[in-house]
Amino acid sequence: MKHTKFIAAVIVAGAVVGATGAIAKPGHGGKGGFGPGMTFEQIDADGNGQISKQEMEGLREARFAATDADGDGKLTLAEIEAAAQARAKEHAAKMMERMDANSDGAVTLDELPKPRRAGKMFDRVDANGDGAISKDEYETARMKHQARHGGDRRHGGQGGATEQN
Repeated sequence: MKHTKFIAAVIVAGAVVGATGAIAKPGHGGKGGFGPGMTFEQIDADGNGQISKQEMEGLREARFAATDADGDGKLTLAEIEAAAQARAKEHAAKMMERMDANSDGAVTLDELPKPRRAGKMFDRVDANGDGAISKDEYETARMKHQARHGGDRRHGGQGGATEQN
């Protein structure tokens, strides 16, 4: 249930506050739908070669309307979840297309992208070079990461407020 509420909050924030999404105008190419993949022409609703504040607000309103399945001017949890699931399905399909090297409709471990920096990160965290990461080494690395990146966002920016065994 917590996961569902989190997803809903993210979608509401993106749908209501974010003005970066847009709907495609027919005949202008591009990916269509909402999102950063939109072309300039898709966002420039009046075709005058400039994007106005009104056009950006129109994108926000269009995204809201697209999520408001029953058209009542309100977003319910069910509508937000449906929109999130549709975007997740589209994202998953694109991931599958990208990773399924042999086009058999399945991704094997060999087809998964290799982590670019996993070995280097392990070596950096393994401060004493013994080939293993102790709890102290792990916590030290986590605290350094939090200091560089403004706290642990997954836990409300509260740093080490939660203990993990």
